[in-house]
Amino acid sequence: MGEQPVTGDRATTAGMTADGATAPAVPGAGMSADSPDAPSAAAPGAGMAADANATSTAAQERTADVVPGPGGVMTDEVGVVTGELTLRTEYADGQVTLRVQYKDADEWYVVTGGRTPLADPAGLDAVHAIAVALLNRPEG
Repeated sequence: MGEQPVTGDRATTAGMTADGATAPAVPGAGMSADSPDAPSAAAPGAGMAADANATSTAAQERTADVVPGPGGVMTDEVGVVTGELTLRTEYADGQVTLRVQYKDADEWYVVTGGRTPLADPAGLDAVHAIAVALLNRPEG
């Protein structure tokens, strides 16, 4: 059976069964997203894909303990820090920021050059993994 144009009321309310009979009407069946009869966006969850934007601007962070190589890590606030550190990669308001602290200390310092825009928060894990790989040099 080839495709045939459907006209009249059958175009939006009924379909054909395998034997050629008209199937019962199903409101909205076979409608495309740009159809004028598509579900209204005012309906809860209509047209949404798992509320994909719900966390796009929410603050997120990842942490890891690192031991930088010779020369330590340059920070904006206090200059170079060395020894056992904790790295925190933060995402908030479309920006990623790298911070370090002496392990188990209270103060956090911004890594010099460690701020950049990040359009998609899904990239936070990749940015964190790269930062850890660059900064963690326990063997020197």
